Amino acid sequence: MRILLASSEVHPYSKTGGLADMVGALGKALARAGFEVQMVTPLYRGITARFPKLRRVDWRFDIPLAHWRMQGGLWLDELQPNFKVYLIEQDKFFDRAGIYQENSSDYADNGERFIFFSKCVVNLARYLPGPADVVHVHDWQSGLVPALIQQESKSAGWGNPPRTCLTIHNLAYQGVFPASAFAMTNLPANYFQAETTEFYGKLNCLKAGIALADAVTTVSPRYAREITTEEFGCGLDGLIRKRRNQALGILNGVDYDEWKTVGNPHLQHEYWSSSLAGKTANKLALQRELGLAVRADVPLFGAVSRLADQKGMDLLLPALERKLGSDMQFVLLGSGATDLENRFRQLAARYRDKVAVHIGYDQGLSHRIEAGSDFFVMPSRFEPCGLNQMYSLRYGTIPVVRTTGGLDDTVVDISEDSRRATGIKFADATVDSLARAIDKALALYRVPALVQVFQQNGMRADFSWATTVNQYGKLYDRLINITNIVHTISGR
Repeated sequence: MRILLASSEVHPYSKTGGLADMVGALGKALARAGFEVQMVTPLYRGITARFPKLRRVDWRFDIPLAHWRMQGGLWLDELQPNFKVYLIEQDKFFDRAGIYQENSSDYADNGERFIFFSKCVVNLARYLPGPADVVHVHDWQSGLVPALIQQESKSAGWGNPPRTCLTIHNLAYQGVFPASAFAMTNLPANYFQAETTEFYGKLNCLKAGIALADAVTTVSPRYAREITTEEFGCGLDGLIRKRRNQALGILNGVDYDEWKTVGNPHLQHEYWSSSLAGKTANKLALQRELGLAVRADVPLFGAVSRLADQKGMDLLLPALERKLGSDMQFVLLGSGATDLENRFRQLAARYRDKVAVHIGYDQGLSHRIEAGSDFFVMPSRFEPCGLNQMYSLRYGTIPVVRTTGGLDDTVVDISEDSRRATGIKFADATVDSLARAIDKALALYRVPALVQVFQQNGMRADFSWATTVNQYGKLYDRLINITNIVHTISGR
């Protein structure tokens, strides 16, 4: 079975967050399971320099955008015979300092950029040798692909188009643009209506995918339920309820080839669930690296996060203010809202021996924070899946999380199961609730034997991609079988 995956970012080529990790790992896992995988993503600045084995393909795009046309090229990274990564070259759109924005401001032409990308995906889905059986798109940046495939199958003689699947990674980001942007899709006017792409007089790319994809998935079971409610539905809950029978929550897996405590080039010391001495050594190394007091006996809290209210970072700051009088340390790696960046810097300046803040992103440091911390804090207001809590579990670091989305699906609180406990949960998105959860962590730290139970339970938890791929495989099979039944009935 051939699967074409389309995403605006794919690790290791490009990354702003968990979307890149998920799609990159899904592609590898599908290929390992025997699927033929074609992956499509933009060629951003610097990728060819970092991946010298990439080669230019004899393929030219000539894509209509309203009344004008945009050309593009294609590059290929052939990872193995059944796994190919295609990168779309268009310097005007993709040769930029950022992927979606610069200086915390979105690019004004993001609509044009990703409509072009979506049309290139459809072109490849139709004309690549060995056409795909299923086109699996991710988030708003490729959300128009199902509509474009549907229309091309109606009007341009595409007799046996692939089935389509859309995965929602974060419903809060929908790709909403002025109504004038719809012209660049070159879709008939009847596609711009409330049932498909129109959203309060504007073009909504994610809504288009939810309405028209053959199947819709989210990245955790609880999030699939949450987005049917007004609280989490971001204005699309009504549409999602209508499509409930086509929607499925599939928990993301973890790429344990990368997130591992043995043979990890980012860590100085190896360790196992049965021998945690190396974890303590990584903690001391992290304290030295970040200029904190080097002490094995102090509880170290870590966070690797986008600095945004969605992630609860505005709750974490005042909670830390309350608790830093206690014997504890905190390290942060992240970037985002300028106000939050500045406030975290100020916190670090006031507590130099206790708080270290690194604004930006550093893949190696993210591994060292996961391995060196005793607790990992994720106070998200909503979290479609979350990966860092699962990375933390594999690293023997105890997650402190709010009961939402994938955080609730993956972490076990002691009140839920005392023998299988892996972390600490709190319910309310308030400073008081988070501060009490930190108090619980501090109290837990004073019972080393219980800490070890939590650590070992977490390290033995299995969130590998095998289970996730099995669920996607069943979904793909169902989509193709439906197509075969339709063709049999229609006589095609």
